[in-house]
Amino acid sequence: MDNSQMDKNQVITKARGLYYNLFANFFIVSSDTKNYLGIISLINILKDKSLDSSSQEALNNLADLLDPISNVKLMEEYDALFYSPMSKNIRLTASFYDEGVESGKKRLEMIQFIGKTKLRRDEKEFYEYEDFIGFIFAFLAELCDLVANGEKIYENTIHCIFDQILNDFADDVAKVLYEHDSSKIYKELMIVLHSFLEFERLYLDVSKPKPKDTYKNIESPAVISEKEKERRAKNKALKALGPKKKEDESCPIDVQYDMEDSI
Repeated sequence: MDNSQMDKNQVITKARGLYYNLFANFFIVSSDTKNYLGIISLINILKDKSLDSSSQEALNNLADLLDPISNVKLMEEYDALFYSPMSKNIRLTASFYDEGVESGKKRLEMIQFIGKTKLRRDEKEFYEYEDFIGFIFAFLAELCDLVANGEKIYENTIHCIFDQILNDFADDVAKVLYEHDSSKIYKELMIVLHSFLEFERLYLDVSKPKPKDTYKNIESPAVISEKEKERRAKNKALKALGPKKKEDESCPIDVQYDMEDSI
């Protein structure tokens, strides 16, 4: 491979990392204003270099829908979609769409993929499972950044995670969010995600998964159990605490890696 082709691949990989980072920030929402301003900056960068006309229009709509300095509107929609006790639970793990359970084979596969890298999930900072879509986006964003900076060893890991984990359920999540009554900001984001998934499949030479016959049989119950309400309330309370203090960040990068703080 000549230098020009290598440079082109690096540019593409960096751009892919920006998209993964964008999606991660909408599923791992922080109350930190700095993080929110980072989302606004990402949207402004990507809308000028969109993948197609549909994603360009959606990115422009996102820029219009989001307040340029306040995350209140985003947080309200996020809570309405993912934490409202009045709405049907939106499942966001690969295991659920694969087996109908929150912690299954796909989580174990993700743990194995993580173990092949120097990145780690910080359990004090991140409370969802390893096959949670937000974590997968964040993890792939970091791997793209490493590859773009010369660590080519992770190219295959990115391919495998997309092919064997994300590709199998991302369209299902996108459909649920796009059709949700409370979805306005996220509806536009799902249009961008659709275009990006199509690009990744072409770039990585991965086929779109066949529709699942079993998906209709594993939808969330209309009535949310008390246990599920408690789980949502606990996760929301833990996230509201914000990032841990500096003195807790004692582990080196090759032992433990804080995914949320890196976004």
